Amino acid sequence: MFEPTDQSHVEGSPELEIATDMVRRALPVAPVLLLVCGLIWGLDGALSSAYGLALVLLNFLIAAALLAWAARISPTMLMAATLGGFLARMILIVVAVMLVHHASWAVMAPMLITILVTHVGLLMWETRYVSLSLAYPGLKPAKEPDR
Repeated sequence: MFEPTDQSHVEGSPELEIATDMVRRALPVAPVLLLVCGLIWGLDGALSSAYGLALVLLNFLIAAALLAWAARISPTMLMAATLGGFLARMILIVVAVMLVHHASWAVMAPMLITILVTHVGLLMWETRYVSLSLAYPGLKPAKEPDR
């Protein structure tokens, strides 16, 4: 039978490891994205893109925390958190966009492009680094240098 684990699973969870790795990999690309949006749409475009990027990174971190929490409880809770959490997080993103829709600095094109491109791009990029092994859940271990 499935036994819930202690709290340490959340802190060292593969879900959080992957999400924080995605955030870490997004940070060097963020200035380029903001610069491009700034050159095309001006300062408001750069601010809108930064808002969209913050939404995406926060979305990944919330998803990881929710999955790590649910995994400690039961497989059924994990499945419920996966589906319910996805729907809730997508609704929150829509609400967050709608809250600033009429703000003077908000330009929808760079914001929505950033949200779409960074969601898909980071997920695709991260597949190169995720281990599909039960021996190493989460990220692939670093390769040792040849001797």
